[in-house]
Amino acid sequence: MMTRHILIVEDEPSIAELQRDYLEMNGYTTHIATDGEEGLLFALSGIYECIVLDVMLPKLTGFEVCKKIREQLDIPIVMVTARREDIDLVRGLGLGADDYMTKPFKPAELVARVKAHLSRYDRLRGRNMPTNELDMRGLRINPDSRRVYVQDVEVTLTTKEFDLLYFLVLHPNHVFSKDHLFEKVWGIEAVGDTQTVTVHIRKLREKIESDSTHSVYIETLWGAGYRFRS
Repeated sequence: MMTRHILIVEDEPSIAELQRDYLEMNGYTTHIATDGEEGLLFALSGIYECIVLDVMLPKLTGFEVCKKIREQLDIPIVMVTARREDIDLVRGLGLGADDYMTKPFKPAELVARVKAHLSRYDRLRGRNMPTNELDMRGLRINPDSRRVYVQDVEVTLTTKEFDLLYFLVLHPNHVFSKDHLFEKVWGIEAVGDTQTVTVHIRKLREKIESDSTHSVYIETLWGAGYRFRS
């Protein structure tokens, strides 16, 4: 079964984590954005297939984010509101949201609605099966076949090089320390030197960057770690 990627845009940590836990228990890969600007940035990355979008957000409201997403993408958007009067506003503004839910709601209901909208989206797009392939600025990754292409030319990665790249791609613009990457990619029980991460990052750059000394995809933040630039 192919993994679907869901973006949760929610500034209340307890609600965001509850949504994440239930979606991930049902096989979805999720990412949390905590304000409107960050949510819009991630939504437009092309990675996510459904957005769970809170109305009241810092920096940009959910209404503003929804409108800007709709200018570029037709993926399902489920808006979440804490106020009854916001429902009429969602309806009246016609911003393109596919659905809305009022807090508090049962997490299982959210999962059911996400499933329903993804199925409807697939039917409208004429897709028999969801695709999990990611395409970012000339870098194309197919996790099902574990193949990677740069400008349509296939590059050969080792198992851990692929795992490391895929993990970073699924968390764009997030900075991860070497310790964190070592734990996530090599496993919590892994024994070894986190310098292994540095070596694998260098090898990845040699294979996917046109100039490994001026990285387009994987950025080093000295003293902090690495991040994939969306």
